[in-house]
Amino acid sequence: MAETVIGVIGGSGVYEIAGLEEAEWRRVDTPWGAPSDEILVGRLEGVTMAFLPRHGRGHVHSPTSVPYRANIDAMKRLGVTDIVSVSACGSFREEMAPGDFVVVDQFIDRTFAREKSFFGEGFVAHVSVAHPTCARLGAAVKAAAEAEGIRVHDGGTYLAMEGPQFSTIAESRMYRDVWGADVIGMTNMPEAKLAREAEICYVTVAMVTDYDSWHEDHGTVDITEIIATLTGNADKARRLVRRLPGLLGGAREACAHGCDRALEHAVLTAPDKRDPALVAKLDAVAGRIL
Repeated sequence: MAETVIGVIGGSGVYEIAGLEEAEWRRVDTPWGAPSDEILVGRLEGVTMAFLPRHGRGHVHSPTSVPYRANIDAMKRLGVTDIVSVSACGSFREEMAPGDFVVVDQFIDRTFAREKSFFGEGFVAHVSVAHPTCARLGAAVKAAAEAEGIRVHDGGTYLAMEGPQFSTIAESRMYRDVWGADVIGMTNMPEAKLAREAEICYVTVAMVTDYDSWHEDHGTVDITEIIATLTGNADKARRLVRRLPGLLGGAREACAHGCDRALEHAVLTAPDKRDPALVAKLDAVAGRIL
């Protein structure tokens, strides 16, 4: 069995985790540049945890400028086995109200200005993201939320938009009524795809802050209301995260869903045709198969 190392990527409003023992902020260098910030590494109930504020402390990165590849690579270098992504989002469903949490199990990726893969020319790989989140990890997150009395929805489709502007009413209605999305955000793609390429189990906890712009009774998104809801959600998120070590345990078996073996049959480029420079950059992400 391997050691469980829980990685938490905190979204808007979640910039720290209290209670970590032996906690220290670590700088992690990657071939893909610097991560969003240093990473807070410590132990909670005997389990190692690594926390990364996605937007950086002080919220300096926009959704498009977040260095997603560097963030996931850094987590891999720290030995992270399971990533819990905590993200603010808007809701397309009346029953998914502000203050609720949604354990996302599907994505629609509408981003277009971001690097979405560690692989490319000279080293080609295609991983499956048919099931882009880890069901085992999702079940643990749901249990943690319920134990803290947080209203949580099991399953939902996350529409990832480029941003930084919020949706028009026409877009919001299309995403809801035509495409069938449940929540909308700007940051979980390509994060989820990159985690799969790095063979790390991944799940998204979407924290609802508003009803986007489709809802007739709520009108346009009000940033002041979002910030107020964010404050309450951030406290819930910290409580949820503190439950995870007890639920996941310190010893970890192979993922039953194969998240940790996603590259097993994904690489197509013949060994003698691989770009040495790209191979070198993939030392952490694809080290298991190289």
